[in-house]
Amino acid sequence: MIRLVLSDDHPVVRAGMRALLEAEPDLHVVAEASTAEEAVSLATTPGVDLVLMDLQFPGRLQGVDATRRIRATPGAPRVLVLTNYDTDADILGAIEAGASGYLLKDAPPGELVAAIRAAAAGESALAPAVASRLDASQRSADQRLTVREAEVLALVAAGSTNREIGQALFLSEATVKSHLVHIFTKLGVGSRTAAVAKARELGAIRAG
Repeated sequence: MIRLVLSDDHPVVRAGMRALLEAEPDLHVVAEASTAEEAVSLATTPGVDLVLMDLQFPGRLQGVDATRRIRATPGAPRVLVLTNYDTDADILGAIEAGASGYLLKDAPPGELVAAIRAAAAGESALAPAVASRLDASQRSADQRLTVREAEVLALVAAGSTNREIGQALFLSEATVKSHLVHIFTKLGVGSRTAAVAKARELGAIRAG
């Protein structure tokens, strides 16, 4: 029996997921979390094998950081990301945080169930579309942004100044400027606006 924690801030989504998963004889949902903080807390429940983790939650703590906290715990359950977001930054951030797999919410039910079983068994469980994105990202490594660079550029896209970016990410302004220089070089652009546009075109950061 695979014991699961469902983490999503939308009750309707959680209800649908529970109904789908508990139709499988070897899957059992033991708890639901509506915030990333709840997901981290519930992950310590004895016997939990896997946490299904969304990336976007209300509040300060988000899915990637929650995944990192869960996986840093001794004897931690596996984490399978289930989200609407498929940017390079989201995918790489989740994998680097320790997620065993990454699926999009529009994945067919059979694919989701198979991924849960694979992740719980310690295997990699990437949606085909996500695996393709990672392959493409590896092939264009010269343009690929690091997770930190993507975080900086996402804040640029939100209209933050260098000082505000530094405060949000606990970096000095000089470090922020250094990241921007690297970003401009990788993307072959000369301005903040052009960098944001190019990164969105490449799927490196979220659009809008």
